[in-house]
Amino acid sequence: MIFAGRGETMVKRQNKERVTREWAQQIRELRQRLRVSQGDLARSLDCSAMTVSRWENGQLAPTARYYIELGKLAGKPDCWIYWEKAGLQSSDVLRVLPERERRRLPAQPTLDLAEAGSGSKAQAQPRSKIVPIPVLLAVAGTHGGEGDRRQSLNHIPAKEIMGAPLEWCPNPGYTSLLRVRGHSMEPLIHDGDIAAVDSSQTDRSDLDGKIVIVTSEERGLCVSRLRRYPKFDVLESENREYEAVVLGKTAGWHIVARVLWWISAAP
Repeated sequence: MIFAGRGETMVKRQNKERVTREWAQQIRELRQRLRVSQGDLARSLDCSAMTVSRWENGQLAPTARYYIELGKLAGKPDCWIYWEKAGLQSSDVLRVLPERERRRLPAQPTLDLAEAGSGSKAQAQPRSKIVPIPVLLAVAGTHGGEGDRRQSLNHIPAKEIMGAPLEWCPNPGYTSLLRVRGHSMEPLIHDGDIAAVDSSQTDRSDLDGKIVIVTSEERGLCVSRLRRYPKFDVLESENREYEAVVLGKTAGWHIVARVLWWISAAP
């Protein structure tokens, strides 16, 4: 038992080091893309060159303030790589933007899909609005398992594109699909199903009783049901054999999307 505990601790340490190397490399690559020295980057951020050096060596993590400033320097679309590390989600931006500015945000286009068939009957049928939805190269686990270690669904490459009716996707520009792995959400969502998720819906106050995608540094992406109580929030599985997870201040979990619907027996 002692040996197993040490092994688990080692895995956690390795995962933490991998995440650290990732953000250190991202800052280094940003500086190289900007073609500036560590001193030049430090001056633009109002910090010391030694601080930038420690960031790039993985010895020190930037504060939220510096992550936001790094995102400004990175520009579109890489700004979200840094802003997400500061705890800023795309849904946060949507809530504070005026309606006029929201309309300027890019959204996935809709397609006119004619009904299959031929002849006057087919021509008389109305056209349906179909939106293309990316199938992400990512897996969300369930309780007792692990998913891909991602802090958000942004910047995940798409494997392919699927079409879905517009009325199924209230926010098409923030809708994507990802595979579910595990059995704790059965009989509702099965192992291997594909879930459609909306990454603009992350406000807990609007998601009580809803199925959501959450993530943590240790467990990665996970599918669960959010329950809100007066003093705490809980992540629950459909299968009561799996223990619920209390969302405390130090739990390390945060919501990245709401599950809209899912496809069973997906190939």
